[in-house]
Amino acid sequence: MFSLISKATSTALYPHLIKSGKTLVDSVAKMSAQSGYDTLSVTVPKQFVYHVELNRPEKLNAMNRTMWLEIGTCFEQLDSDENCRVIVLSGAGKLFTAGLDFQDMMKFAPELAEQEDVARKAKILMKSINAYQKSLSWLELCKKPVLAAIHSACIGGGVDLVTVADMRYCTKDAWFQVKEVDIGMAADVGTLQRLPKVIGSDSLVRELCYTARKMPAAEALSSGLVSRVFEDKDSMIKGVVEIAEEISKKSPVAVQGTKVSIVFGRDHSVQEGLNQIGLWNQLMLQSEDFMTATVAQATKQTDVVFSKL
Repeated sequence: MFSLISKATSTALYPHLIKSGKTLVDSVAKMSAQSGYDTLSVTVPKQFVYHVELNRPEKLNAMNRTMWLEIGTCFEQLDSDENCRVIVLSGAGKLFTAGLDFQDMMKFAPELAEQEDVARKAKILMKSINAYQKSLSWLELCKKPVLAAIHSACIGGGVDLVTVADMRYCTKDAWFQVKEVDIGMAADVGTLQRLPKVIGSDSLVRELCYTARKMPAAEALSSGLVSRVFEDKDSMIKGVVEIAEEISKKSPVAVQGTKVSIVFGRDHSVQEGLNQIGLWNQLMLQSEDFMTATVAQATKQTDVVFSKL
């Protein structure tokens, strides 16, 4: 499941991992031995915090079919991994992602050319569109919070990807572009559905999507697309991992229940959302986490450790 990294590489990336003569790399190595990704790298910078990187730096992290599908597989796996409580998502190399890999898309041409009828061509395209949509939706279906850390360019499919994350952070040189109209298509993997709900301005969303203009970091911050802008990539990764670590120390029952309810409430009425959280909490308030956290608050404990979930 996880790409193998060496102990030396891990300590170089995360020098703060060294503690009491040990690192968390051992657990990564054990998981890495099971299987690997071609387009993603997964590391564990802090206990319960997983770092997923788009890992095609030589291709500017252009999203080919393998990457689209591996993203879904990865987040589906992390959803059920009790050692994972929070996920940081970033891109390796010069930029976050250049978006769709056009060379890879050309591989569809021979298959489409074999079909003369538009309905048969459409069936082939719909199969791929649905697969890509379902794959990115796993960031949302995954009950673990996903924190996107974006540097430099985030283009096309990259916007689809980060709008499905829970929180977004970027560097001051970052920019975002809904590029699809420039290549003669409408975005079809989530941007048009999620971006209006992320930034809350229908007018701005339409401007970005109709013109394909670049949105710089400052505007992304002021519009609510990102929560914070960092000076550079190193400080961003460090800062986002720290936020993730803080979340990881909370009750996983509480955090995951909160994410499920927020996602549900976004797409349903207020009353339906109230009904959903009522049903959820009639079970989860019986969890040991509720009593543990309540006692900790009453006694001012700051070193509470919650069981894996």
